[in-house]
Amino acid sequence: MASGGPVLDSLEEFDSSDSGSIYEPQINARKKKQKTTSGPQPKKSRRNATARGTPSVSSSTNPSPGEPSPQGQAHYQARSRSIPERNTNERNQGISAKEIYDAICSGKAAIVTVVDEWLDSYKQSREGGLLVLINFIVQSCGCKGVVTREMFDSMQNAEIISTLTKEFNETSGNYPLSTPGPQMKHFKAGLSEFSRVLMRSCRNSIIYDEYIFPSLLALLTGLSDSQVRAFRHTSTLLALKVMTGLVEVAVTVSVQLQTTQRQIDTEKSKNPQIRASDKLEELHATISELKENREEVCSMMNATFRGVFVHRYRDLLPDIRAICIEELGVWLNKDPEDFLNDGCLKYLGWTLFDKQSAVRLQCVRALQGLYKEKEFIGRLELFTSRFKERMLSMVLDKEPDVAVEAVNLLLLIQLMTEEGLSEEECGRIYPLVYAAHRGLASAGGAFLYNKFQSLIAQENNNNNAAFFHVLIAFYTQNEFHEHGAYLVDSLWSVAGSELRDWETMSALLLQDAGLMYEEEGVLLELMMCAVRQAAQGTPPVGRSHARKIASMKEKKVQEQDRSRITTHFIPILPQLLAKYSADAKKVSLLLKAPLYFDLEMYSSTQWLKKYLDLLLSQVCGVVEKHTDSTVLQACAQLANTLCSENYTFSSRAHLAFSQLLDDLVECFNSYFAEILQGGADKDDTYSAATALKKIAVFSSAKDPTGWKLFDSCLQLLNSRLESLDLHTELTVSALKCAGFHLMWAKVNVDKSKPKAAELKHLKKDMNTFCRICQRCLSVDKTRIRDEAFELLCDLLLLYSQASVRSEPALQPLVHLPSVSLCSELASFLLDHVFTEEEDAELCDEREEEIKMTLFQKRRRQLAGYCKLVLYGVLDLSAATNVFKHYSKFFKDFGDIIKETVSKSRLINPVQSAKTFCLCLQQLFSEMLTDDPSQQDPTEIRDLAKKLAMTFGIDLHRIRKPLVALHLDGIKFAFRVPEDGSKQLPNADFLEILSEFSFKLLQQDRVVISGFLKSECPAAALCWPSVKHYECSLASRSAARLKEQEVAAGAVSQHDTPQPKRRRTTAGGSTSSTTKGPWLESSSIHSRMNTPVLTSTVQKRAAPPPPPTQVRAAESDAGSGLAEVESEDEFSSGMLMRKVNPTKRGRLNSAQTAAARDKEDVASHLTLLSLIEDDISEREEGEDEPEIEDSDNESQSSYTLPSTRHTSVSVLDELFD
Repeated sequence: MASGGPVLDSLEEFDSSDSGSIYEPQINARKKKQKTTSGPQPKKSRRNATARGTPSVSSSTNPSPGEPSPQGQAHYQARSRSIPERNTNERNQGISAKEIYDAICSGKAAIVTVVDEWLDSYKQSREGGLLVLINFIVQSCGCKGVVTREMFDSMQNAEIISTLTKEFNETSGNYPLSTPGPQMKHFKAGLSEFSRVLMRSCRNSIIYDEYIFPSLLALLTGLSDSQVRAFRHTSTLLALKVMTGLVEVAVTVSVQLQTTQRQIDTEKSKNPQIRASDKLEELHATISELKENREEVCSMMNATFRGVFVHRYRDLLPDIRAICIEELGVWLNKDPEDFLNDGCLKYLGWTLFDKQSAVRLQCVRALQGLYKEKEFIGRLELFTSRFKERMLSMVLDKEPDVAVEAVNLLLLIQLMTEEGLSEEECGRIYPLVYAAHRGLASAGGAFLYNKFQSLIAQENNNNNAAFFHVLIAFYTQNEFHEHGAYLVDSLWSVAGSELRDWETMSALLLQDAGLMYEEEGVLLELMMCAVRQAAQGTPPVGRSHARKIASMKEKKVQEQDRSRITTHFIPILPQLLAKYSADAKKVSLLLKAPLYFDLEMYSSTQWLKKYLDLLLSQVCGVVEKHTDSTVLQACAQLANTLCSENYTFSSRAHLAFSQLLDDLVECFNSYFAEILQGGADKDDTYSAATALKKIAVFSSAKDPTGWKLFDSCLQLLNSRLESLDLHTELTVSALKCAGFHLMWAKVNVDKSKPKAAELKHLKKDMNTFCRICQRCLSVDKTRIRDEAFELLCDLLLLYSQASVRSEPALQPLVHLPSVSLCSELASFLLDHVFTEEEDAELCDEREEEIKMTLFQKRRRQLAGYCKLVLYGVLDLSAATNVFKHYSKFFKDFGDIIKETVSKSRLINPVQSAKTFCLCLQQLFSEMLTDDPSQQDPTEIRDLAKKLAMTFGIDLHRIRKPLVALHLDGIKFAFRVPEDGSKQLPNADFLEILSEFSFKLLQQDRVVISGFLKSECPAAALCWPSVKHYECSLASRSAARLKEQEVAAGAVSQHDTPQPKRRRTTAGGSTSSTTKGPWLESSSIHSRMNTPVLTSTVQKRAAPPPPPTQVRAAESDAGSGLAEVESEDEFSSGMLMRKVNPTKRGRLNSAQTAAARDKEDVASHLTLLSLIEDDISEREEGEDEPEIEDSDNESQSSYTLPSTRHTSVSVLDELFD
């Protein structure tokens, strides 16, 4: 506002004070005609109000906060209650509180109509209308109490609130604003809209009647100081929404005041002879009335800000803090003259460090609204300099939504401020384009794109070629990631037009002297990533995507992009392949382009047909030139696509690739005889191995049975194994060719009706090949051994009983693994999967990449073995080779083993439980055979605990499996040794078995206890292990049950996992359950350093408040943050002050109040219970966010998605 001093005088003095919760309206006199209303006018002395120290709007002095004067309390709280009695019919004429509440809850009623009806009733009776509004507020809080006319006449606000608190008998912690589901959102929006419409309807007259709004704000201020969360939350929302309406009114009055003042100045500037005295007098009267109106509105704003906002912005409940900051942002935007100063901005600065993400989010959004306005930037300079570091650190916030808004805020700072961000500060935002969260990556992409545009503008080269040069430079110079798919996806929303400029990219690639070699590779990779993004419209692997179903508009855009890609690249692709045919990396990228084409255009468009032959010729040439597996696999994938019967040109593609493979087969056969006889030299062996490798790769896409290579491969493998002269490339290729031959043969058999002789011959080939693979499992060459294991897993599954269940005629093809083969497969797991020896040997510069490749290979091998168990190829007892490593290798294979456990339980619950027991028995027996001095069953007990937790919580469903497990364990524990010894070496196994006892029902405990006594020798009943097991089976008495319910949730304290929520100890410190190794993430984290204060967790405990501050803590209802005591508004110690441990103080205060008022013991006990419940709920809400891994403080809050393996739906891929 232009005229007058700031409305919020000396806020820094009031925000640290704890003034009483009673609202003290400070109303100043107006010399205007009073409107006639029913009921007596409250007697208010304007002079008395001035004498009480009401701050003048135009005053520049800072009044002392002080306590409300007795005269003020008596005058405004002991209001005139002499309300005339009205009969029932008159009282029912207006709208009721319940009708307003129902209209708000439904969300369908017109709020304007509801407000108009209430205004009609208020005009008939001010007191009755106010009473309806008060009861509506009470009902909105979820309280069933009612403020009667007698209470309204005889009680003060504090007494009314106390009475309502006693009547708040709701046992549930929910109230309308906290009710889960869409109803809560509708109600909050409806309540806010009701407040807005009410203020707009009253802004011209009723707001100045010195009755309704002072009384209403007095009640809301008192409710906002209540310890009942429902009262505090609802009243704070309403009070601040009313405050927003008052700010709008104040701004409007200020504009009118300025306009009137200009008219006065204009009139005064006229010649006295032509000056209109009457008009000038009227303008002076108008400006006097406007000043009085503004002063009265500002008085209510002052009192609301000091009585509600200053205390509630640090409330314990995050929702209340978020409301305060949200409304503060509105005030700063609407009335910058009064609010946009350091005294108000400090609240935003402090709440940037709030522990709750919702509060930080509202704070950042409020700042965005300020930085969008160019005229505000000058006033924000000090704030920016003091809190820029915090805003930069918030880009790594643990909550992605907050991080996204923080990046958007920094982009505004970069655009709107003169200083902007330094290059070092920008460097902290650039890595976000590789974040796993897509929204955060897109925000980082927008920031990066803006930087690109500024660089291009400086060079005065405004075309897409300049954009690609800058993009290539960024990609090659950064050290964050090596894949362009994530960078393209991040920039797609802001630079989609540039990234779709295929013509410019192709022209740059085809130029002879355009780009350097490395730059060509980068541009080619980015171009192919953009092609994939445009054709598919999906984010890259590992990046989350909120909406999975594309809209019709998006599908239409994808079809248009796909058509443009096809039309452009069909003529260009052969030229690019010809230029880069010698470069394996570049040509492998180019070979992926046709997969995104609309391939029908090869046959439907006449002028494009000739380019198909050019493409096929180039692909065949690439196969002849290259031996790299990546290039060959890309060619095979393209061949499989082009040869699909869905396209009319498939015969041409099939002919081209058949000729290519015929030449390769002929090349291999020309060297086969010499290799078999041992007379081939190295060059001949290399040529034969290369040809066979290419054939093996193409065998995955085309049926190789017509080439008759199976017998040749078997002879080659047998001769090499017998002579022990294993050429790795030749042997692996021979294994692949033979394995693919058997797979395609099985597929062909399924499609036709083969003769018995054909089935017998195929079964013989299968047996022979499995014996060869079994022999390969024991060779000392890793590639041969791994290929044999993977082929065995696939073939045994393909020729299993389950695969021919629907075709009885194929029953002769079923191949069951021999006992020796099962043993070899299990040994392979133990020697090469559940081991870390290979990782320890890696020390070269590509260590991380090689580790990841080996890790994925081991996961793939374990999944293959588990599939054999789940599909019945191996007996379920074979799963013990997997389950016994569940604890030790949980970090690497925990998800696969858990999936195996879950599926095995669906197949046969009892046998699955017995497998658990067998697994533990094997480990226990192995422990006994080891050195007796090193026998420690701790690891076995840990494994038993984890296996027990996999049974779930439905105890009735798991009765039979658990009983079977216990019976098998008891039999094993008392098994007599084979040597006839009277000792029972397995008796200690009962301690391990006791880890499963807490899942047993009472009736099953009795049965198992009887079985234990029948199996256990009399002399062993006193052994510690037997006693320990008996105690785990003992029935729980009522006292013990009650104790366990309080301590550990009505289950055994020994076995039940601790809750994740921290518990507050007596000393005020918090403790959380120690996380086991099974909760450690195996994902790949970013190596970038995380700025301090990222998680916003408080770093130190606050000292207990002195006795003089107990009342302040009660008034603040456990504030979540507090101001920093410093002369400087933005001192270096601007961290939030920690939560004062005042729970005990509040409880004692409530108990003392109950002791003082012994007239209504039951009501006070209810009040005490409500406060205790509210405290516990707020502690839960406050403690929950503090459950954070200690690693989060030292690691980046965003994760770079892995591009070396599929991290999404990995189990579906492994078990599919």
